[in-house]
Amino acid sequence: MSAPIVHGGGVTEAVAVFGGSPEDWLDLSTGINPNPVALPDIPVSAWHRLPDRHLVDTARSAAAGYYRSGPIQPLPVPGTQSVIQLLPRLAAQGGRIAIFAPTYGEYARVFAAAGFRVDEISTPDQLTPDHGLAVVVNPNNPTGRTYPPADLVGMAKRMQANGGLLLVDEAFGDMQPGLSVVPSVASHGNLIVFRSFGKFFGLAGLRLGFVIAAESVLSAFQEWLGPWAVSGPALVTAARLMGGDTQAVGAGISQRKAGLDAVLRQAELTVIGGTPLFALVEHDRASDLHERLCHARILTRKFSYAPFWLRIGLAPDVVGDTRLADALRNADLA
Repeated sequence: MSAPIVHGGGVTEAVAVFGGSPEDWLDLSTGINPNPVALPDIPVSAWHRLPDRHLVDTARSAAAGYYRSGPIQPLPVPGTQSVIQLLPRLAAQGGRIAIFAPTYGEYARVFAAAGFRVDEISTPDQLTPDHGLAVVVNPNNPTGRTYPPADLVGMAKRMQANGGLLLVDEAFGDMQPGLSVVPSVASHGNLIVFRSFGKFFGLAGLRLGFVIAAESVLSAFQEWLGPWAVSGPALVTAARLMGGDTQAVGAGISQRKAGLDAVLRQAELTVIGGTPLFALVEHDRASDLHERLCHARILTRKFSYAPFWLRIGLAPDVVGDTRLADALRNADLA
């Protein structure tokens, strides 16, 4: 197995190097809503019993309405990382995998570890009949690159002619529903969509995601994950929150992103991409800036493959914005 990828959220490791306690740190290294929504009332039975079928069915029904999947009932999974690990089982052994890069690094790592040849591509015209599966993250992490749904459906049609699968990861899609290809999945059997629950609702620790795909694909994932893969409390939380009014959640994220954007403009940093949950900054001394911010107990996300980039997430409030602004001003990297 290849070496693990260093992701955002590593406050424990940052404390070990730069000191303080986890509570001292402002973690801006992830793309997660910094203000988690209030948890709904969860019945004691959800904690006491193994997750009954009715909990699963209720969560799937709420997800179908939320994601607009039509006749497809999305499959709840214990975080989309759990099904990324299983993707090599869907692809034909010995085939080639296309990944629109740069993007979330676990896709390439998992396929390479399973013995597949991975081609990192940047445009649809680089897809070939030899690609048995292609991965597009839309909107992309960390660049924020987007593809219109019609373009993605066109890719799926071309790949279907050669028996290929197209996976679209919409982990950051909640704030941009017009980009989603979920409504097209029912009419394209080779189209698979992964959705993250925790990023938008600010509940990443719940470890919950959904897969929208043809029944054969959903059944395969369900079998591979085994029984009771998602906890009862997670299923109850998903059903209640996805079936409720999410406008206030989106408005809060937009407000926090406006605060981050204002801080970055004031600091005269060059923003080259992002989504409503983070900004991607380019700086010729990005590594030094990352370290200076760490000394101020602020964690951002740097990239080994792009040494001039930093991804900066949302602070929970104006106090956090001010703290970031002060740290950037004191970094003195002009």
